[in-house]
Amino acid sequence: MMVKVKGNFEKALREMIGDDRVLLQEPMKNHTTFCVGGPAEFYIIPLEEQVKEVIKLCQEYDIPFLLIGNGSNLLVSDKGIGGAVIEIGKDIGKIRVEEERVYAQAGALLSKTAFAAMKAGLEGMEFLAGIPGCVGGAVVMNAGAYGGEIKDIIKSVTVLTRKGVMKKISAEELELSYRHSNIIQNDYIVLETEFLLKKGDAEQIRERMDQLKERRLEKQPLEYPSAGSTFKRPKGYFAGKLIMDAGLRGFQIGGAAVSSKHCGFVINKESATATDIHCLIREIQKEVQKQFGVRLEPEVKMVGDFT
Repeated sequence: MMVKVKGNFEKALREMIGDDRVLLQEPMKNHTTFCVGGPAEFYIIPLEEQVKEVIKLCQEYDIPFLLIGNGSNLLVSDKGIGGAVIEIGKDIGKIRVEEERVYAQAGALLSKTAFAAMKAGLEGMEFLAGIPGCVGGAVVMNAGAYGGEIKDIIKSVTVLTRKGVMKKISAEELELSYRHSNIIQNDYIVLETEFLLKKGDAEQIRERMDQLKERRLEKQPLEYPSAGSTFKRPKGYFAGKLIMDAGLRGFQIGGAAVSSKHCGFVINKESATATDIHCLIREIQKEVQKQFGVRLEPEVKMVGDFT
């Protein structure tokens, strides 16, 4: 019966958004910055006006779904993902600037959004320029770097509820804190974000972005696939230093390794599997807990079955 139901779902989905926007058994390694992950049962790439209807269709057929942007903070199991993965990517990535406000759809890359602000002579987004993610995901986790966080510049977010209602939510209502918002617990889907910035000098803003880019190139293992910082910052500590002090610099399981350049990064060094990365993360947690009594919490979202 389930096969028949899913067959009906696929037929309805293709009729709704077109054959070229529905992929079956699509390898998630093609859609994550770790470059690992098994197949998604359905991989869906809707246009802006199709998102609401695609989600409604998933609900009608009782198909579980996961929304992703650039896949920059995901570790997907080698076994893949049942149900649907819905990409909120470049087709839902419009950016516009109005006076001191920047409006960016959920699929807009952070780098392009920061560049648009710079061109308009607006400062405050420089810290986002080197983060390889999309606006939607960055808002969900209150992304940050080099002393800046999304919460410092966000004005409001337009979301879609699971019942298909669009709402505009103020920054205050999002309960933004370190790597946290209430978007997931409220079952919201980010559609567009309004950022409030300040007027500045475009050349000085560009210089600041270039300086941060140089720092990233110098300090971070950008030559390897990764999901950025693997762990959240534990209160009173730095994850990278704890990992280094635990003697884990360069430690490797399978093709996954602790970066020798920055111990806060787990990298796909040599054709790693998701299992390699997952086992390495668990081993790091175990060793740091054992030596320092500190529990490291992954910043990376793990999806699928890792048993």
